[in-house]
Amino acid sequence: MMRTRYGTRPFILAALVLIGVFFLLPLLWLVSTPFSAEPTLAVKFSQPSLGNFLKIAANRTALIAFKNSLILSGGAMILVVVLGSLAAYSLSRANFSGKQAILSVLLLFSSVVTGVAAMVPIYTLNSRLHLIDTHIGVILIFAAGFLPTAIFILKDFMDRIPRAYEEAALVDGSSPVQLFRYVAFPLARQGLAVIAVLTFVNTWSNFLVPFVLIRSNEKIPIAVAIYQFFSEVGIPRIGVISAYSLLYTLPVLVIYFWISRRYGFGFFGGIKG
Repeated sequence: MMRTRYGTRPFILAALVLIGVFFLLPLLWLVSTPFSAEPTLAVKFSQPSLGNFLKIAANRTALIAFKNSLILSGGAMILVVVLGSLAAYSLSRANFSGKQAILSVLLLFSSVVTGVAAMVPIYTLNSRLHLIDTHIGVILIFAAGFLPTAIFILKDFMDRIPRAYEEAALVDGSSPVQLFRYVAFPLARQGLAVIAVLTFVNTWSNFLVPFVLIRSNEKIPIAVAIYQFFSEVGIPRIGVISAYSLLYTLPVLVIYFWISRRYGFGFFGGIKG
């Protein structure tokens, strides 16, 4: 048995190395190709150049798309965190029949709003509300799509906050608003950090919703603007696309590490009493 176990170890290590290389090569391509003077689809180190980034800097629509993506992702994130925390706290503290059924339905339909199947009614609704080609229309769609998941996750954090803290705050004369702001909200910060990053990343990377609802080039986000770096016959401009993709990933990494360092992450939160 010992020989068999140690005899298979080299094969396991070799398999792990191959898997690591398989996942490392795309990242290596993403980091090296934007700075290559002769970019290709292969990982190839050539003379370094900033020409690809200069081409992006000369494209006004590509630069404005960064601002638009920040508006959409930031707006959806704020809406989901604020409304989701309020709804989760209410569901956590209120007792009524059918509460678990409501939570199950919320989770079940969490992916419907921003899904492909819902795009026709979403477009019709936005058209009737005169929200086509507006940032607010896209933000509301994303917020509606992520709110069910946010409420479902945040309720667990709210459930684990000891009621003794709230009772002590009430004795000190705190109002319900102060109770939520100074007790529940800070103690659920790990859950709020998870929801903030989840909403920001999904909104930042979503292509379908802004592509359908936004018409003018002045308002498109990065996920849509990146398709401008194809030639008229559909051939990708590899160097510019890779450089734009690298810039595309940076805000997500920044917000992830900033929130992780400041608030931390966790899917099961609260303080055990």
